[in-house]
Amino acid sequence: MIFLFLLPPYLAVVIYMLVRFFHWLKNCNHRFNWKRFKIPFTVVYISLALSPLLAFFLPKSAVAVVVRRVSTYWIGVLMYSAIAVGVFELLRIIAKHTKLKNTKLFSRGGTVTIGSIVTACAVLVCVYGGINARNIRITEYSVSVDKKCEGMDELNVVLIADLHLGYSIGVDQMEKMVDKINEQDADIVIVAGDIFDNSYDSLDDPEGIKEQFRRIKSRYGIYATMGNHDIEEKILMGFTFSWGESPALSQQMQDFVKDCGMKVLYDESVLVDDKFYIVGRRDRDKPGTADGSRAEIGELTKDLDKTKPVFVIAHEPDELQQTADAGADIDFSGHTHDGQLFPLTVIVRTIWENPCGVLKKDSMTSIVTSGVGVYGPFMRVGTHAEICRVKVKFNG
Repeated sequence: MIFLFLLPPYLAVVIYMLVRFFHWLKNCNHRFNWKRFKIPFTVVYISLALSPLLAFFLPKSAVAVVVRRVSTYWIGVLMYSAIAVGVFELLRIIAKHTKLKNTKLFSRGGTVTIGSIVTACAVLVCVYGGINARNIRITEYSVSVDKKCEGMDELNVVLIADLHLGYSIGVDQMEKMVDKINEQDADIVIVAGDIFDNSYDSLDDPEGIKEQFRRIKSRYGIYATMGNHDIEEKILMGFTFSWGESPALSQQMQDFVKDCGMKVLYDESVLVDDKFYIVGRRDRDKPGTADGSRAEIGELTKDLDKTKPVFVIAHEPDELQQTADAGADIDFSGHTHDGQLFPLTVIVRTIWENPCGVLKKDSMTSIVTSGVGVYGPFMRVGTHAEICRVKVKFNG
């Protein structure tokens, strides 16, 4: 398991950050070095550091949900605190080999100043990330399809993905999403997977969320696929423990989305109003089938009338060339979050052919949304929560 390999460096970072923090505080004021301060602070700090493990092992309960939510914020705070400390430590090492080594930079005052800057940077980034994650933006795209669509020249598609309803996203944020969606005057709403956050019990108000989904207005309805987090599965700091297995889709989750008024497609297609096809794919990593397989995209489109527009919903933006070769006109996806948090925003571009936005693949257009929710920390740094409004023009 990857987590077991990452646990030692995680603990090393936790301990190092605590030591450096106490060193800074001691230089700020000698009272911070007193045991009556250091002991309770250390207890709270270690509790936060162990909160991901506590959330993993605690039985399902309201307490477990609270601990899990605290742990997600903790991971974000620790990450940006470690990055800030790491950058300044590197600069300090470099400065030691220059003429700056004999300056006030390495005095007690210098330590206090640098520590204050590091702390301020970490706090500001985390606060900004939390505010930015709640700010849902509208991203508009215009796409042309060289086919006729009976009775219409264009189609107004609203694309959302990666809601991650549960630990971080509840009724309040869902209400904001629906208000934004309804402002777009959608002909059809597409939900490209990861509706849940691996746990049905973490929903703050299932009936309230259903009510919000039912408020969504669109001419042809809501079509969706399930993603890799739309299953009941234990998560520890972002890692799952079902390698080599094929977890089944949760019946409770399937019933929930059905009650919400969504038409979920499980490796199947539907002809909408005799005008265009919607093809929904199972997730690549967690398809929810007994043998862990999913249908090939060519199998799903081979019997379709290709003179009509063909729209594919695939949670992960994979197999783009195969999807284009299968006759798809547009492939709607999510999953990537566009990295969600810097520097993951840079890394994600080395993993996916289309990490976010629009990519032309032969005659097909791939559209990937950064997602409307969050995974893990309720923060977005270097990315935005978004709802995509896609104007599809038919030029047959």
